[in-house]
Amino acid sequence: MLSRVAESLYWIGRYVERAEGTARIIDVHLQRVRVDPWTDEDRACRSLLAVMGMPGRDDPVTSADVVAVLGLDERSTASVAGALAAARENARGIPEALSAEMRECLTVTRHDLADAFFRSVRERCAVMAGLTEATMSRDEGWRFLVLGRSVERVDMTARLLRTHEKMGGIVPSWLTLLRSCGAWETFQRTYRGSLDDRHAAEFLLLDRLFPRSVFAALGAAEACLSDLEPDPGRSGVATDAQRLLGRARTNLEFRGADELIDDLAPVLADLERTCSQVDEAVSRRYFPRTAAVTWMSEVVA
Repeated sequence: MLSRVAESLYWIGRYVERAEGTARIIDVHLQRVRVDPWTDEDRACRSLLAVMGMPGRDDPVTSADVVAVLGLDERSTASVAGALAAARENARGIPEALSAEMRECLTVTRHDLADAFFRSVRERCAVMAGLTEATMSRDEGWRFLVLGRSVERVDMTARLLRTHEKMGGIVPSWLTLLRSCGAWETFQRTYRGSLDDRHAAEFLLLDRLFPRSVFAALGAAEACLSDLEPDPGRSGVATDAQRLLGRARTNLEFRGADELIDDLAPVLADLERTCSQVDEAVSRRYFPRTAAVTWMSEVVA
């Protein structure tokens, strides 16, 4: 597979996952501010923007500002609109690697932004994920796309958890975090409604069966890389990206839930740093002619 095609598929996976995750986060944030009169809107908005990598501001920040920056700013791939635009542009460059239904899904999603914004984005991203599973061969292209989606899922969940940790466990609540990750109903069935710090952190970080947990996403990314490198050699792993992901997974896997709560801040910082390092390692290994695309620097034309 050409490195250009592989890189485009990797970033389509990341951008679509980012659009869906960011739409979930903004949707839940708006609902919380709307229904809870005790929420400090300025503080909650500042915390959310900071964790999503946005620069600080001196003037008061409202939920409308959050929507403008994280939802509608097409110049930034950190926003929903920018991520979808970037995914569509990547898809337009590799028509031979995607089904017609997948390309149409990205185009329609892009055009539907003005109507029922967040619900539309979530639903259309889910359609895109379904088409990915239903119409793509399980070849290298599918592995690069799933690899990008999995790395983005780790990064997004770590950033979301940092909003909770940075605010001292007050804003947003575990309920809000679980809903932002689409995990609330599954969490309830798993722990029978027992919502506390230990169980919520354990579920979002360590659960082996929930596909949006950090542990499950790290495992999915490792599996993709392992399939891309069928010959691991005589010892260790074949690539730097595998080493980074494996180290992050074992760092979570062998911690108890209580220990995880005590060390939550450094654990989350390590996960975000690992995602950035994996981008660089994957780019060096598989996309040698292009530079790594970073979280904030790319501007959509």
